[in-house]
Amino acid sequence: MDTLQQEIAMAAAALVVDEGLEYGPAKKRALKALGLPPRTALPDNFALEAAVREHIALFHADTQPGELRALRELALVWMERLAEFRPLLGGAVWHGTATQLSDIYLQLFSDDPKAVELTLINRGVEYEAQSVTGLHGREVEALSLRSRCDALQTWVGVHLLVNDGRAERGSLLPDDAGRKPRGDAQAVRNLLNTSDSDQP
Repeated sequence: MDTLQQEIAMAAAALVVDEGLEYGPAKKRALKALGLPPRTALPDNFALEAAVREHIALFHADTQPGELRALRELALVWMERLAEFRPLLGGAVWHGTATQLSDIYLQLFSDDPKAVELTLINRGVEYEAQSVTGLHGREVEALSLRSRCDALQTWVGVHLLVNDGRAERGSLLPDDAGRKPRGDAQAVRNLLNTSDSDQP
């Protein structure tokens, strides 16, 4: 990664950690903030994640581990509530880079696309639905809700991506960096039970 990309990654990382931006928007805003043309080559997500970890270590080392733990505990609550849909946790909460501004992303699996919605309705949970890109690049429904996190004294976004049953195959294969891209409820419990549990 050249110096310019490194500078973009560092600027984007600050936006991810301090403002809760997703990687894509953070990269674009970093370009603007640095006064660079829109077509400037951007750092990839692995480079940005490394910059995020560095930013956390420098500026949030005292608070981030507790925030991450609280979010993983809340994610596990929702995974247990929705156990019938074989939830997998991904994103920053799984990879260990989450702060109190991060949302929780769960991949769910159901051959009946409306089953998850019915479960939420029956439990009186309010949500918003939209179409997003799910596993394997397929368009899926995302059900977004807010959940109170008492440990952080705030509300957290929880996004349920509803994939069909076929998408479960290969969902735990290692990513390009050789890491597990997401984990099931037992894997999250294991992270919570280990002392050095930032990364899976």
